[in-house]
Amino acid sequence: MRKVIGALGLALVLCGPLAAQDNTQTLADIRQELTVLNVEIQRLRREFSTTGAPNPNLSGSSVLERVDSIEAELQRLTRQTEQLTQRVDRVVADGTNRVGDLEFRLCELEPDCDLASLSEGTTLGGGELPGASAAPAPEPDVEQGGQLAIAEQSQFDAANAALAEGSYDKAARLFAEFDTAYPGSPLAAEAHLNRGRALDNMGDTREAARAYLASFTGDPSGPNAAEALFQLGAALGRLGQVDQACVTLGEVSARFPGAPAVAKATQEMATLNCT
Repeated sequence: MRKVIGALGLALVLCGPLAAQDNTQTLADIRQELTVLNVEIQRLRREFSTTGAPNPNLSGSSVLERVDSIEAELQRLTRQTEQLTQRVDRVVADGTNRVGDLEFRLCELEPDCDLASLSEGTTLGGGELPGASAAPAPEPDVEQGGQLAIAEQSQFDAANAALAEGSYDKAARLFAEFDTAYPGSPLAAEAHLNRGRALDNMGDTREAARAYLASFTGDPSGPNAAEALFQLGAALGRLGQVDQACVTLGEVSARFPGAPAVAKATQEMATLNCT
């Protein structure tokens, strides 16, 4: 690359008078390039400006319908985020290339500028160019990771032990602390389910229903999903929301045929006189 730049510099020295004649046109081109680049930056800024109050479609007559609406809205926002990320990457790459080209052309116009001394330009907006390979991440500390995994399992087991002993207040607190300390844990769905059981035994049915809902939505196809859905429906029934309870309990057999929770859901629907 430097050999090419050096050759261009030699050509400019040999063709000095010709370059001087084209200075006006070259400056006009640079001015036009800067204008176009400014328009692109302004357009990019508008992408990060709100156009009004958000109006997501979260309609639904039951808890499950609203959960489905939330999932669909999250998928839509994820797609839009990916599209905007791609557009930002294209603007950054194009803008960086244009700025580098402008620096090169401005250097051509300055008599004391050495083309061979030009270094790699900085990325527009900082960071790395889209698609550039990042530095390799450091190797994870196996010993530290093992300690974290042991601590995670240990805290989960302690909460389960408190639940088995009938210390429901302690169990609910430990499961809540577990969720705060290990968000996204593979044990999160079971932790929410057991926290709901602890709250149920404490008589806090409303918070228990929220815990069951968190368990189901966190892993709607996992091993605890059927039980969490049944417990949610039963809790809604105890809260007097019979219509939503019947819809939720009916979803247990529809989503998880053959699961042990189906029989309990059917019995609970009979108790609530679901039609």
